[in-house]
Amino acid sequence: MTFTAGPVRVRVPATSANLGPGFDALGLALGLYDDVAAEVTPGGVRVTVAGEGAGELPEGERHLVATAMRAAFDVLGGQPPGLALECVNRIPQARGLGSSSAAIVAGVLLARALVTDGAERIDDDAALRLAAEVEGHPDNVAPCLRGGFTIAWTEPSGARAVSLAAADGVRPTVFVPAERGLTAAARAALPATVPHPDAALTAGRAALLVHALTAAPGLLLPATVDRLHQDYRAAGMPGTAALVSALRATGVAAVVSGAGPTVLALTEVPAGFDPGTDWQLWQLPIDVSGARVARGRLGHAERDPVAAGRKS
Repeated sequence: MTFTAGPVRVRVPATSANLGPGFDALGLALGLYDDVAAEVTPGGVRVTVAGEGAGELPEGERHLVATAMRAAFDVLGGQPPGLALECVNRIPQARGLGSSSAAIVAGVLLARALVTDGAERIDDDAALRLAAEVEGHPDNVAPCLRGGFTIAWTEPSGARAVSLAAADGVRPTVFVPAERGLTAAARAALPATVPHPDAALTAGRAALLVHALTAAPGLLLPATVDRLHQDYRAAGMPGTAALVSALRATGVAAVVSGAGPTVLALTEVPAGFDPGTDWQLWQLPIDVSGARVARGRLGHAERDPVAAGRKS
């Protein structure tokens, strides 16, 4: 195995998973990005972080990008002597916008790009399987890798996904709170079983959601009804639950983004709607390209920790 000379960089998008009834299966890539650069060094692991998570995230082997790179290098056939990573983060940490999946995807793709025949050793399907193994489920890593609206599932051989184009009428807006949430805590709130009528209703709405997102945005409000996870998590995120209810009462197709506490609206929010002072409102485009790798260090624009073009 031969490592490439010089640095490589990757831009990875934020993602929103579940989208209401599509629990652990549906995801959407959003136009908010982390930029990460990496190169092989003579020894040690050095990580610098700017923007979201600066001063909080580990700056060595325990950083999630480095962890994912190590996992990918194991698959590729060997570890480099050392690594230097530069991370410019714009995706909020622990808010339900896929920050951990972005880090994992960045690590897998950077490791692949640092090996001369990395794309032959880990193709795109294998990259998805590996990223899902590191993350634990594929619903966020799939849109991060592939862009657009994705449907992901897991077979005995690993994760698989398809990417579909969203209809023009889908208008994502995220409401991001200052408070953070933990996916593990949100999952712990879920019961071991659910009533059969709730499961049947949610399965039907998930099927309808695929049609609504790709062809009939006018159906997004009924298509985003969920009874598998959001109600069970409401007690742990009362502000999130209240905002979802308030938006839906005005006709907006609003859901909990991932495990929360961010709220995602898939249709236009009425002018003058006031979520209160606890929320930042960002209008984000759908990212259609997914993660993008290039050669070289981060440029001036990529080192800017502020998300360019984000409307608030």
